[in-house]
Amino acid sequence: MNRYPRNLTGYGPTPPNADWPGGAKIAISLVLNYEEGGENCLLHGDAASEGFLSDIPGAQPCPGQRHWNMESIYDYGARAGFWRLHRLFTSRGLPVTIYGVATALARSPEQVAAMKAADWEIASHGLKWVEHRDMPEEEERAAIAEAIRLHTDVTGAPPLGWYTGRCSVNTVRLVAETGEVDWVSDTYDDDLPHWMEFGERDQLILPYTLEANDMRFATAPGWVTGGDFESYLKDAFDVLYAEGQAGAPKMLSIGLHCRLIGRPGKLAGLMRFLDHAQAHEGVWFARRIDIARHWATTHPHTRRERPSEMDRATFVARFGSIYEHSPWVTENAHALELGPAHDSATGLANAMARAFRAATPEARLDVLRAHPDLAGKLAAARRLTAESTHEQASAGLDALTDAERARFEQLNTAYVEKHGFPFIIAVRDNTKASIMAAFETRITNDSATEFATACAQVERIAELRLKDMLP
Repeated sequence: MNRYPRNLTGYGPTPPNADWPGGAKIAISLVLNYEEGGENCLLHGDAASEGFLSDIPGAQPCPGQRHWNMESIYDYGARAGFWRLHRLFTSRGLPVTIYGVATALARSPEQVAAMKAADWEIASHGLKWVEHRDMPEEEERAAIAEAIRLHTDVTGAPPLGWYTGRCSVNTVRLVAETGEVDWVSDTYDDDLPHWMEFGERDQLILPYTLEANDMRFATAPGWVTGGDFESYLKDAFDVLYAEGQAGAPKMLSIGLHCRLIGRPGKLAGLMRFLDHAQAHEGVWFARRIDIARHWATTHPHTRRERPSEMDRATFVARFGSIYEHSPWVTENAHALELGPAHDSATGLANAMARAFRAATPEARLDVLRAHPDLAGKLAAARRLTAESTHEQASAGLDALTDAERARFEQLNTAYVEKHGFPFIIAVRDNTKASIMAAFETRITNDSATEFATACAQVERIAELRLKDMLP
């Protein structure tokens, strides 16, 4: 099947109410990436030095060599930056989630002890702080398993959350398939948690951020001063807080790195932001595991039928009657590039309308002619499809007076004689009176206009029928 896997719809125009604890208007997740000692380095068995996320402008990996300056910058994060951040967060009583690279944690027992003493969540940041993009699937699967094993040995408990960062297209699926973590954050696709399905596994996703993130001190376009970071965080907070006040609370992730924000001049901006956020009522600072547990309880995942995942026979059996006596429309829609966007009534209606619009005028005319007359002989003989019977009854066309029935029969006959197909209108959008008024008006149109109008009404009828079946 021609399928498009990316979900560009998400929650759409009406996201769920997060219902954060205590009626909070915003949830703030402070994430501290602990990567120092897990980065690319010849000492770690890598082929080159690290070239990513440091204060060295334009740094490049050095094949076959150690990079003394790069190593010392990473060392700063472990030696000084971590402890400065530890003092800041513990003095304010703020919960933190650590993204801990397993090999980095193994080389930092004092920092791990401090994380645990502060009751910070220690999530997995993979085995090593290296690129996974080109890693063969089996190699990455093995690295994930080893990361969980080493993490458990070092911290005394398996990780409940996961973020690789420098991930591959397989990472989220491979982590989900382990069945060992409550949440995964290797996406940047929403302001709220959401669920993804991988086989039988329902995986909770807590989207992360690359913009409310101190990594932009080391990338372009980026921050120059602590005030740059502070200003951006305040703006993000203010917008999301206002949305929460309006009844649509969201989640703000803030990404931090020991060797970056741990520098004094950068930290000042974060401190001022925290002052700003903590001055507001209804702000829930939470570890990611706390957010995950809340979401899983408040918004548990429910599986439902997904048209884009159906084989052709199932798809046609389920939706073949949407276009009156014209299953070919459904068959052609199934052949389109369907995906998660088409698993709703609106999405599938669009796909079916595309299939209908792409057909020849003769084929579309056949669809029009497959529709029954309104309140006509088929209705009287109870020979309408179930869908048409329900629709005509919804507008009271099954309970006409003798005079009304006679007028409908007169108009039906005249309309078909003039245009060559029955009068079609989405009766559920109308009343008996408005249907009659439209009939009286449209019968005077030219046939080309009526053909276009009738086709649009057929599409509307299909959409309404799908809304009876799908979200």
